[in-house]
Amino acid sequence: MTAGMERDPDRAYGGPRTVRPTTTTERRAEVFVGLLFIATILAALGLIVSYIIGANTQVDGVLLAVAFAGLGGAIVVWVQYLMHTPTMIEARHPIQPNPAADVSPGQVAMREAESGFTRRRMLIGMLFASVGGLVTAIAVPLFSLGPLPGRALFVTKWKKGSRVVDVNGNLVHASQIPINGIMTVFPEGAPGDAMSQTVLLNVGPGLLQLPADRASWAPQGFVAYSKLCTHAGCPVGLFRATEHDLMCPCHQSTFDVLDGAQVTFGPAPRPLPQLPIQLQPDGTFVALGGFPEPVGPAFWNQTSGGGA
Repeated sequence: MTAGMERDPDRAYGGPRTVRPTTTTERRAEVFVGLLFIATILAALGLIVSYIIGANTQVDGVLLAVAFAGLGGAIVVWVQYLMHTPTMIEARHPIQPNPAADVSPGQVAMREAESGFTRRRMLIGMLFASVGGLVTAIAVPLFSLGPLPGRALFVTKWKKGSRVVDVNGNLVHASQIPINGIMTVFPEGAPGDAMSQTVLLNVGPGLLQLPADRASWAPQGFVAYSKLCTHAGCPVGLFRATEHDLMCPCHQSTFDVLDGAQVTFGPAPRPLPQLPIQLQPDGTFVALGGFPEPVGPAFWNQTSGGGA
């Protein structure tokens, strides 16, 4: 094909082959679109380098803005100056035996619009390179999110046989918690572990109204619940002895200690998970297993099975 000329796509549709000269405006538009694509590619590469070396976040923002502006501007100029889309009103006419022999103005306009995209292979390549570079630049910061949590959200350090200790790692004895008393406890070997923090309360025998399958988890009126609020994960440490309820200090979610820590007020969506414990002959406590469901706030794929 002669330089500076473009082939009309009518031939692909069965029409006659025609050649239309490329105008000066179109040549200038092609150069301008190419420069905008180059700016997008360079800005995307710069954004990747800036992220790797830890440059200022303002620099990242400017580079991202340049990349988006370059890509958007290139697409706008391409559509406005390189794709011929005149408004055509197509008159009705009888169906011809050979439609390819009678090409309507509307078909010609549609084919020219398509040719405005398909005939410029170099710009198409630059378009894909620009989009690919921009997507890569945006995706790179995702690596800062760190490793996937795996099963970390489902389990705590509590497991069958874990002895109950205080924040200093000392074994907790029943005599240390009087009736209506409360203590924050942890599994032995993990004192201070945030996900495992638990409140151990003594409400006295005969008051608890737990489900039948959980009644044995609270020996002699001692009952243990996760300390993490099921709303936003705040530590639930306010115990109102007269009402026998635990209150979250952040958003005032209230849990009924006697009735399995059911929510009685506030935004918490579910009860505090109960830890199954057993009172030993020497007055210490051991866990019969982990929490039966995940502790803390709900998340996207939360299911039962918080035990170890």
